[in-house]
Amino acid sequence: MANITKWDTIWHSRGDNASWCRGIILTGGRGLPATQPEEQGNPMHEAEKSIHEFDFNLIGEYFSSIERQGPGSPQATLQALSFIDNLAADSRIADLGCGTGGQTMVLAQHTPGSITGLDLFPVFIDRFNARARELLLHERVTGVVGLMDNLPFHDEELDLIWSEGAIYNIGFVRGVTEWRRYLKPGGWLAVSEASWFTSERPAEIDRFWKDEYPEIDTIPVKVAQMQQAGYIPVATFILPETCWTEHYYQPQAAMQAAFLQQHAGERAAEELVANIRHEAEMYARYKAFYGYVFYIGRKV
Repeated sequence: MANITKWDTIWHSRGDNASWCRGIILTGGRGLPATQPEEQGNPMHEAEKSIHEFDFNLIGEYFSSIERQGPGSPQATLQALSFIDNLAADSRIADLGCGTGGQTMVLAQHTPGSITGLDLFPVFIDRFNARARELLLHERVTGVVGLMDNLPFHDEELDLIWSEGAIYNIGFVRGVTEWRRYLKPGGWLAVSEASWFTSERPAEIDRFWKDEYPEIDTIPVKVAQMQQAGYIPVATFILPETCWTEHYYQPQAAMQAAFLQQHAGERAAEELVANIRHEAEMYARYKAFYGYVFYIGRKV
């Protein structure tokens, strides 16, 4: 759900081979059955199609053309970074689920140390490394293809783990628990995560999220989970609405016509855009009840 929104690793099997499909889990999503013959051509059903039913390359093509693959903004990145101290030129930072590096480049321009961005999509990493070269950051910023549950780091190697809108792919509790081993004592974790703003909400949005991401919960619950995993909770804040609209949905709207023209007559492309538009409609309708929240903690 790009409510959960970041095109990051969700795996599924195709035939006999286990393969990975990066997923912004779109509204209506992965809990729904595949299209039945009698449902084909039903616009509502198509708007609820699971993202990992779409072609891997099509998803990569669509999202590699925009700066961000999930809600966020340079301002939100810097606000989260403001709670983190003691980074130095020899600090090691990892950005997990980095996409094309929108937030990574902001980090690199405002903090010392070397940064490794990790993402499943080679096309995103190609763009990531090209941007690092364009900004003359390539000597200390490198993108690599990899998986969130099999990180290429040693125990206690990292000073900071960053992940914007991506930890849901392996689950918040699993992520904060398993990633802790890679942090040095006193190391920092900063992640944004889909969260409820209220203890109750309309049935439609409640069902929508619970189908897609059963781990979604309220901010106090997430803070407690971080603490139980071995971190001192340092700060939380809700990402403003502009992180969804101005920095995420609007750039997509500007390029969707060209994308559809390039793939004229291709049903998969039409359904992909329909999913994304449906997600934006859901956010506009229910944004008072959920959103992304940044959680910043320090390893005990």
